[in-house]
Amino acid sequence: MVLVIVVAALALLAGLAANRWLRPRLLSEDDGTGMAVKDLVGPLLTLTVLLLAFVLVTANGSYGKAEVASRGEARAVDRLVEAAEYAPAAQRAAIQADAVCYARAVREQEWPAMSDGNGSAAPSVWSTDLRRVFRQVEGKPVFGMLVSADNDRSEEREERLTQATASIPSAILWFLLATLVITVMALGTCIPRKNNRGQIITLVVITALLTTTLCIIRDVDRPFGGIIDVRPTAMTEVQRQATRDFLAHHTAADIPCDDKGNRRPV
Repeated sequence: MVLVIVVAALALLAGLAANRWLRPRLLSEDDGTGMAVKDLVGPLLTLTVLLLAFVLVTANGSYGKAEVASRGEARAVDRLVEAAEYAPAAQRAAIQADAVCYARAVREQEWPAMSDGNGSAAPSVWSTDLRRVFRQVEGKPVFGMLVSADNDRSEEREERLTQATASIPSAILWFLLATLVITVMALGTCIPRKNNRGQIITLVVITALLTTTLCIIRDVDRPFGGIIDVRPTAMTEVQRQATRDFLAHHTAADIPCDDKGNRRPV
């Protein structure tokens, strides 16, 4: 994001410099005339805006999918905890404890890792342990409920991790940045050298708007990091409820993981 802002600022300065030193060699008209403010919004600017708008819609779609997957995963974990109430006492306690640890691992370890487009192996430890417990109730009515909820959890987690990676290739972002630079420099070259305060202000505003749009695209395309990000709110609430259900019959010391979802030494 910083790179985008710096490059856009340099493009603006280059355009203004070209207006002062290059324009007199390209045009023979009087220095007090030139393109009016309304003429700055031309085909090149229109093309740039259309490209930015199209890519912004694509990035926003990825952000929406990430948020839906995060909430879906939390609902699946909540269903696991609720279905465990129909399991025998030993398996119920194990499933609820594993759900608590899974939620902790997702929040404390996998969520920060997703800001760089990566995942974490910590939640997989507890999803594997869940399936081990499921085998102990195979053949009982609760088995199908547990397996269905766990399948949904696995699919939603996979979708969440998929959306953590950038959906817009770096080549497209570089192309948009190059288009922005060319547009700003061209507009800066065309404004008049005298009596141009209005045109310069307009050019600065246009540059700021285009730069902000490109920064938003880059930020939204990485939904788990940056200013506009998906927070683990739903998973936090599920963790709270699962912990409450577990502590109704057990103590906090019986939870087999620490606050970050790492397995405690036996």
